[in-house]
Amino acid sequence: MYHHIKKLMYTVNVGSPDPRFGNMLLEQFGGANGELAAAMQYSIQGLNCDDPDRKDMLMDIGTEELSHLEIVGTLARMHLKPMKKSRESAEVDPLIAIAGGGGVGLCNSMGDAWTADYLKITGELDVDLRSNIAAEARAKIVYERLINFCDDPGTKDALQFLMTREITHMKAFTAALESLGKKPFSIGNIPPTPGLVDEYFNDSTGVGDEGETDARGPWNVGGDWKIVESPELEQGIEAHTGKTVAKTRKNEIEEGGKTRVKKSA
Repeated sequence: MYHHIKKLMYTVNVGSPDPRFGNMLLEQFGGANGELAAAMQYSIQGLNCDDPDRKDMLMDIGTEELSHLEIVGTLARMHLKPMKKSRESAEVDPLIAIAGGGGVGLCNSMGDAWTADYLKITGELDVDLRSNIAAEARAKIVYERLINFCDDPGTKDALQFLMTREITHMKAFTAALESLGKKPFSIGNIPPTPGLVDEYFNDSTGVGDEGETDARGPWNVGGDWKIVESPELEQGIEAHTGKTVAKTRKNEIEEGGKTRVKKSA
């Protein structure tokens, strides 16, 4: 059950309306990383969640995002208001001024309509939580950019609040994910192919226009990593994978044999 209270979660004060900035704000109203997308994503995940504790968290945050949507909508409405009477302001975005009467619409800053395609819902709790962490990170960056492009102190104050809450939600989703006790790469039930899962394909080779060369780091060196160079890849992934699986199985058999001999001794 939802209940609306006629008060914003955070007070909004706009000293100098800026229609161009109002248009930018629509990105967080009806854009891919906006508040409506977040509210719908978390709420629907919550409806699908069989874990009562984490369902409660998803519904809490999903509902909060609706309050954030109200804040962003109010901010945008106040900045877009000059479009109602000023021809010069209306020319900033005729779609908003003429079709929308100078008010907010369910679209992003480019006028593209909101779509459910923005939502990431898999029905796998750990996978969905990872998506939510990434969604909050993207929204945080969008708010940061909006703050950097804003000249109005009151607007910046509200945006600072919204940006901060993105980090709060990241912390909650991260803690919920960690509390599941699953290994980082334990996704679903079917395990990956042994050997192949630890191979890093060096698919971008040569020297770039700015002198960039093949890089090495913890993403492809150390631990179980094995770099597969382009000559091997040219043989075809299937042929290479076949060799890898065969070698892995051989090693497993040999290790198993050694283990049995050791036990018999």
